[in-house]
Amino acid sequence: MLNNDILRRIRYTFDFEDLQMIKIFGLADLEVTRAQVSDWMKKDEDEDYKPINDKTFATFLNGLINFKRGKREGEQPKPEKQLTNNIILMKLKIALNLQSDDILNILSLFDIRISSHELSAFFRKPGHKHYRECKDQILRTFLKGIQLKYRDDI
Repeated sequence: MLNNDILRRIRYTFDFEDLQMIKIFGLADLEVTRAQVSDWMKKDEDEDYKPINDKTFATFLNGLINFKRGKREGEQPKPEKQLTNNIILMKLKIALNLQSDDILNILSLFDIRISSHELSAFFRKPGHKHYRECKDQILRTFLKGIQLKYRDDI
């Protein structure tokens, strides 16, 4: 999935306005403009569309964690230079304070049945023998599920 698609879905799910998006980036120590946010939200075919790179999107996800859970003491986590679906899933899990059962329940809303062992494999380090890559379908379904869970007007 493209970072811009995920960013648009998160924004829609939580009904964030431009100023809230700017604040979330700021909570992870990145200053962005309303024009940048607007360009990231545009559809791919729009001529003003700008892709959001992995590091900037990782910064947004770190800011979302700070926004939802509060800023932790001490040094803030550094944004990853390269994102994977596994990292995105982990950051959303942290931001929304979800347990494994919560994620499994969200996925089951769309008839995606995976075991808790399969889910935990998504959160392992890539070199671990039980590591499993989170495919786009799982992440897309998870994003639809959190939309159902957190968006009031659906």
